[in-house]
Amino acid sequence: MLTDQRIENEEQLEQVLSRPYPQTVELLGSTEGDFLVLGAGGKMGPTLCRLLKNACAASGRERRVYAVSRFSDPEAQNRLESAGIQTIRADLLDPSVYAALPDAANIFFLAGMKFGASAREELTWAMNTYVPALAADRWSGPGLRLVVFSTGNVYPFVPVDSGGADEDTIPAPLGEYAMSCLGRERIFQHFSTVRGTRTVLIRLNYANELRYGVLVDLAQKVVTGQAIDLAMDHVNVIWQGDANNYIARSLSVASSPAAVLNVAGAETLEVRWLAEQIGRLAGKKVSFTGSPQPTALLSDSSRCLDLFGPPAVPLDWMLSQVVDWVRGGGKTLKKPTKFQVRDGKF
Repeated sequence: MLTDQRIENEEQLEQVLSRPYPQTVELLGSTEGDFLVLGAGGKMGPTLCRLLKNACAASGRERRVYAVSRFSDPEAQNRLESAGIQTIRADLLDPSVYAALPDAANIFFLAGMKFGASAREELTWAMNTYVPALAADRWSGPGLRLVVFSTGNVYPFVPVDSGGADEDTIPAPLGEYAMSCLGRERIFQHFSTVRGTRTVLIRLNYANELRYGVLVDLAQKVVTGQAIDLAMDHVNVIWQGDANNYIARSLSVASSPAAVLNVAGAETLEVRWLAEQIGRLAGKKVSFTGSPQPTALLSDSSRCLDLFGPPAVPLDWMLSQVVDWVRGGGKTLKKPTKFQVRDGKF
């Protein structure tokens, strides 16, 4: 059992995050065609690629998994190659690269920009709308299935006791990052409608592992004695391994016109309570700043849970693992989620 383990190092962490659940193995075993992951070098790409490869191997039906990225980190590229994944270096902003990229029946689109979005608005829009247009044009038609990473940031803030925005909530993005992400969705929706590409838009909110996520952000502040800002006092969190499995299985709900699926934790969590739990585990006193607001950025994941079942990884295990990792000086991605932002400026 995963929750009987203590994760000791980065390789073990990546193995855990890329472990396919039995339902994922069954689904991908019956899925025809190869897999292409665009933007595979980011936070979730490497473990998703490995999960796809592992699931196919476990099903007894080996398929090719291609990982496309600029791969600014050669070590990440080497690890994928060692796992049997074919890597391709490409700048997806360059339209000339697309013709040479492989065909595949199952496309996962992970490319995008969030961090530094407010400082480089033009690049944010190019990455989040122009690149999707290039990709949606290159891989289109009823014979393909496309899983597109989006974000819960396209939703408006909702009352903290509402259970979160569901897939029928009308988007109301705040700030240029969130607006550009809605633009990405609209591009893929257009191509899905006019070309029949079976597509599902994944509104993720928020994936956590030991190097990145809301829980890491909170643990770093608690361990170093920094005050926790309560401006965004409620959040959703989900273990990245659970998210990877849900996202892999979302191929089964891709449709034309495009479907939408929230991937998020099963419950609304209070930031103050989370910080206090982290403080208890770390043996640290927790201080707070800011005032809780009646609304927050929250997603209702009921549809996903109805389709694929509850998350396998419990919150208390995540909390204890994150605290141990942060206290032990484990590597982080140095990319805070900025979950507490309320003005849309990332």
